[in-house]
Amino acid sequence: MELISSAERNQLFESFAQDAFHLELRDDYSVSDEESPFTSWLRGETVDHSYMTSWTQLIRRVTAEGKTVRRVRVVTVPHSRYIQWEHATTALNEEAGEKIRWLPRHRLPEGTAFPVGGNDWWLYDDRLLAVGHFDSKGRVLGSEIVEDPETVAQCVRLRDSLWAAAVPHAEYRS
Repeated sequence: MELISSAERNQLFESFAQDAFHLELRDDYSVSDEESPFTSWLRGETVDHSYMTSWTQLIRRVTAEGKTVRRVRVVTVPHSRYIQWEHATTALNEEAGEKIRWLPRHRLPEGTAFPVGGNDWWLYDDRLLAVGHFDSKGRVLGSEIVEDPETVAQCVRLRDSLWAAAVPHAEYRS
């Protein structure tokens, strides 16, 4: 399996026409790093959010072009510290133009099955997937590009089901 880097995956935002959707299924995306913004937040310190600047600039630009960027975070309750951190910082994503919804695992629609091995994925224009892969410690290995129509169709159906069931960020209480 060939993987592309996160930077290469972000280049897909240069070519999608209408909609980019991200499904997040992990309760922890943190990687050990003593100087990370997450670590600062855990310590109750002021967090420098400049680490998000390139992402929020990208999202502002593509949403200003009339494109949508959406994400559903499927989370375990009670929330991990990392999910609490994500909830606390989601306003930055939304201010940039992303639409984010939350779905507790215990509220998944009955019979929900996760394609692509239960990995996270980005779906671009209902035609291309960038499936995330992680190592055993949670570090990002890269994304696998999938264009198989049947797999993409499964993800489109799942996206629609989860988007309808999930709670908009402004209404979700962590």
